[in-house]
Amino acid sequence: MNATAPAPSDATAPAAATPAHPGRPRVMVLFGGRSGEHAISCATAGGVLRALDRDRYDVVAVGITPTGRWVLAEDDPDRWAIRDGRLPQVEDTAAHVLLPQATDDRDVQVLEPGTLPRTLGAVDVVFPLLHGPFGEDGTLQGMLELADVRYVGAGVLASAVGMDKHMMKLVLAGHGLPVGPFTVILPGELERDPDEVARRVEKLGLPLFVKPARAGSSLGITRVDDLADLPAALDAARAHDPKVVVEAAVVGREIECGVLGGRDGQRARASLPGEIVVTDPRHTFYDFEAKYLDEAGVTLACPADLPADVVAQVRDVAVRTFEAIGCEGIARVDVFVTPDGEVVVNEINTMPGFTPYSMYPRMWEATGLPYPQLVDELVQLALARPTGLR
Repeated sequence: MNATAPAPSDATAPAAATPAHPGRPRVMVLFGGRSGEHAISCATAGGVLRALDRDRYDVVAVGITPTGRWVLAEDDPDRWAIRDGRLPQVEDTAAHVLLPQATDDRDVQVLEPGTLPRTLGAVDVVFPLLHGPFGEDGTLQGMLELADVRYVGAGVLASAVGMDKHMMKLVLAGHGLPVGPFTVILPGELERDPDEVARRVEKLGLPLFVKPARAGSSLGITRVDDLADLPAALDAARAHDPKVVVEAAVVGREIECGVLGGRDGQRARASLPGEIVVTDPRHTFYDFEAKYLDEAGVTLACPADLPADVVAQVRDVAVRTFEAIGCEGIARVDVFVTPDGEVVVNEINTMPGFTPYSMYPRMWEATGLPYPQLVDELVQLALARPTGLR
């Protein structure tokens, strides 16, 4: 099962990974990828690389380029930070990486032009910090399952369901969890029957949010306050995904809650909730620029100022959402709290942003679990999890 094929490159390969120490688990931090969230994945990886305790773990950094090549990457947190609006990217190098190819093999190999493959050593667990399609959607998880390699986070099915807002809403509603009104525009449907699509969308009322069904980081999302703007919003969403979800706006506060898998058969744990408040009027919602490029235009309150009974309800809904899709390890559940105190699920993110400044680690910090210990707990949960069906 080759993660990439060797190809000539003039780029200089990063230094070799830290030699393995007997009895010390080796963690592969995997990031980048083919989705539009490539840079956010890199930034997340920088935070995790900085937090991993090098006295407890051997670490190997592996990046996936935007074209899908797996390469030995720099184990340097600063290299992957978002600075002054510059978005980091994994560049191709001469050192292409191969995953283990069988269930009885744990060795990661590096291929370079004109040389024999060299072995980096066994990998005990992969920390797959990829966001969006081809990494967070079950595709990568399936590859790791085929080789019996342990990894942090949700399995194949939960990753796929969590990535697809259409399927996610159906599963959550089937478990009795509250979701807002929505409709789905399937690939080709707009061209086949535009009048029927228009009827369903108009029925939702205004304002609307038009979203790619399988994208994150607010990529391709448009708020629509006038139906005349709907065609442009659909074009923006379909630039990322041929399947589009159109949601009725839910009036309420935007609240997030971190979920962490349970140990020894116990239920998952929920953090104290946090709240996102967009303060810059240039952003009509929490869009990509507000999330990553305009920190001054957003206030992240953690913990959120909510009544105790509402906090308990948010945490309960977050854990039930996590369990409904069969999630493991890590997730962030985003909800709306309406003026009358109702909690409505917006979505679940099975690999949330994970820089030290992201909401997920901030919420756990407020709950009493600092970033380095949170990273350690996620690795330990993955190491304790059996491979195969579970």
